[in-house]
Amino acid sequence: MTLWRTWHRPLVLFSAAMAVLTVLCAVGAVVDDRVLVGARIWFKPLKFALSFVAYGMSLAWMLSLLDRGRRVGWWAGTVVVAASTVEMVLITWQVVRGRRSHFNNETPFDSALFDAMAVTVVVLWLGTLVIAVLLLRARILDRAAAWAVRCGIVVALAGAAVGFLMTRPAPGQVRGESPVVGAHSVGVPDGGPSMPVTGWSTTGGDLRVPHFFGMHALQLLPLALVVLTVLAPRLVRLRDERVRLRLVLVASGTYAALFALLTWQALRGRPLIHPDGATLTAVGVIACAAVAGTYGALRGGSGPPSGPDRGAGGQKVERAAGGAVAGGAATGRAATGQEVEVVS
Repeated sequence: MTLWRTWHRPLVLFSAAMAVLTVLCAVGAVVDDRVLVGARIWFKPLKFALSFVAYGMSLAWMLSLLDRGRRVGWWAGTVVVAASTVEMVLITWQVVRGRRSHFNNETPFDSALFDAMAVTVVVLWLGTLVIAVLLLRARILDRAAAWAVRCGIVVALAGAAVGFLMTRPAPGQVRGESPVVGAHSVGVPDGGPSMPVTGWSTTGGDLRVPHFFGMHALQLLPLALVVLTVLAPRLVRLRDERVRLRLVLVASGTYAALFALLTWQALRGRPLIHPDGATLTAVGVIACAAVAGTYGALRGGSGPPSGPDRGAGGQKVERAAGGAVAGGAATGRAATGQEVEVVS
């Protein structure tokens, strides 16, 4: 019930609808043996619906964190829902018709549908941008949580923007003349040898890889903070909010660097599962930087964990808050460790 009262309802409902559509598409993939561009025809709406479940729920939660600009945030979230709904309707409709949804210019009608989807993607991206700006301005008490959310949505925006690169004419394609203009793959035609389920090319670059990886920073970076928070009761160092903040920033920097690497690898026409020497060298550099950053974050914590106030010797000190209990007394400890009485 708390979720329903505080989270963005249209996004929650949209995510629920996408969960239902995911099941329907999974059934379609089993019972419908049609293949389009080298993959089961229902795989595309299945992947889109599943991704929108995570995307919608993440934004619904993030909007609940806003302390100002809530009305603007509500409308931005609702615009995202409207644009995403139109996109999914068009994708699913084209599947039912047995036609390509993306890059399809075979007929004026197919071209018009793809143009409409292009508009929805731009509107969705702009709506998410508005939410990102609001989150960057929001006063979130836990700084680690604040930066996990902010970094997550900024990288997600960059990941979504990779989709615009896919609309460029591939070699041999001419805008206004070719039946297909645009491609997921780089250096090889779409529909060639690919990885199971994802459909990512195994012989050339594939822009869907950084697109997917970048967009899901929206979930994975906040999830990293959740893991740190769960481990905090067992690991004393993680109880310090400053340490958690530094680790979140290291994780965000590492994630952004990997996203940039995946984009570079795809644009060079290199498949994900067959990296070349330059890619492996970059991976090594990023890994070393991540290890060094993590070590520095853990070593950099100074003083006792954040929480109750402590005296000069590290002993816990309890104070009566701002004279809230007039004439009362609070028990604490001085720097020498003896118990003293602090009168409010």
